[in-house]
Amino acid sequence: MKITPEEVRYVAKLARLSLSEAEVEKTTLQLDGILSYVEKLGELDTTSVQPTTHALAIHNAFRADETRESLPQQEALANGPLQNGEAFVVPKVI
Repeated sequence: MKITPEEVRYVAKLARLSLSEAEVEKTTLQLDGILSYVEKLGELDTTSVQPTTHALAIHNAFRADETRESLPQQEALANGPLQNGEAFVVPKVI
């Protein structure tokens, strides 16, 4: 066993968790399984694998910046619920 019930109780106390004995037993088994799996992963030879930043070979996925004409002011203001002809009207926040 990689982790003991006493260690689970200690960590639960640090996290201010109240665990019943059944929960301590269940958590111990679950954490033991997780730690065993992590140990198994540690046995893999990863020295020949090159580090990657993405699973697929993606370069810049963004479009190029282009200058475009914006909406005319009146057309943009037509999308808002309240406007005064020059800008959107919003409630005052202090």
